[in-house]
Amino acid sequence: MADYHFVYKDVEGASTQWDDIQRRLGNLPPKPEPFKPAPFSPADDPDLAPKSKAWIDDRTPAELDELEDDPELDDDRFLQEYRKRRLAEMREVAKVARFGSVMPISGSDFVREVSQAPADVWVVVLLYKDSIQDCGLLLCCLEELATKYPATKFVKIISTECIPNYPDRNLPTILVYNNGAVKGTYVGLHQFGSRRCTPEAVALALCQSDPVLNDGQTGSSSTEGIIRGVQKRFIEKFVADHEEKEDDDYSD
Repeated sequence: MADYHFVYKDVEGASTQWDDIQRRLGNLPPKPEPFKPAPFSPADDPDLAPKSKAWIDDRTPAELDELEDDPELDDDRFLQEYRKRRLAEMREVAKVARFGSVMPISGSDFVREVSQAPADVWVVVLLYKDSIQDCGLLLCCLEELATKYPATKFVKIISTECIPNYPDRNLPTILVYNNGAVKGTYVGLHQFGSRRCTPEAVALALCQSDPVLNDGQTGSSSTEGIIRGVQKRFIEKFVADHEEKEDDDYSD
């Protein structure tokens, strides 16, 4: 026969008269205080927290869009204007940062990624083959430029996938596109300083006639920025070479 045990549980914190007498006599420990939740504060709920500049800075673009008709912001013209300005800044940053690397494409991607690119986007296309050393030299330069100018689109494609039977002697080749049309063609490395080519030399060649490189900073001139970069690197190299020569002389 099964043995059943029943346990009676009273309301939490309840006590019998006998227990109360024993506690007064010191025979039982004091009765624990009943649990009470902390008072609710709007700060505990992010949706109810007071709106501020810092609060807006923590929101995503989608969340800022949803706040357009928020009654609390409607009553605060400054915060409503700050929301609009912050949203515009975030969208501009997202627009600028849409590229930033040399993207590999195939022949079937060419029309979509290059010919049909938006009219305001310059596209630099590298025709290459891995087996050709000069292609690797130029690719290194383009990879550095892609990080400096994230609003310019850089892609690379195996030469014969882009143009059937394209001769290897013409590699590497750069094609510059804008608004669906070819704006420039660069065959080989001689226009970039041959095998001593640098990212700055490539950048200067690309921007000789058109503002191909774009860092996304409104009002800035790509060519002027590139020239300043070349000058800075030349000075840094000159100083480094001079210091290295002095160290060699000292060690002798």
